[in-house]
Amino acid sequence: MSAPRTPTTAEELRGAGLRVTAARVALLETVRDGDHLDAEAVTSGVRDRVGHISLQAVYEALHALTAAGLIRRIEPAGSPARFEGRVGDNHHHIVCRSCGVVADVDCAVGEVPCLSASDTHGFSIDEAEVIYWGLCPACSAARGSRAP
Repeated sequence: MSAPRTPTTAEELRGAGLRVTAARVALLETVRDGDHLDAEAVTSGVRDRVGHISLQAVYEALHALTAAGLIRRIEPAGSPARFEGRVGDNHHHIVCRSCGVVADVDCAVGEVPCLSASDTHGFSIDEAEVIYWGLCPACSAARGSRAP
């Protein structure tokens, strides 16, 4: 018995009901290979893979892939939207207040949702989104070296 085969990027797009194009394949692979990329970084990565693509086409593809659940969009306050390939696990993020670097933080409890609301207002809650804020190790070290 052989191990199950991992679907190709094109098969994932088709499975999500999306048309397969070179730009969409390149975009999905760029997001998955990246680390919480903004739209400009995604555009640059896609251009490195397939040549010219308009920023508008990237935004449209990002929207389609996010709506299909193939990528996730996060929007830390005061920062442009970021995109990542880690989906479906209800993880959270930590953001550096100084340089803006973003890192994943696994669910604190390990169950969905990780947090229980004090008042659900009648909603059936299935996800919690948390963003932790602080200084990354590099910015903490830099700040410490500038202390008077």
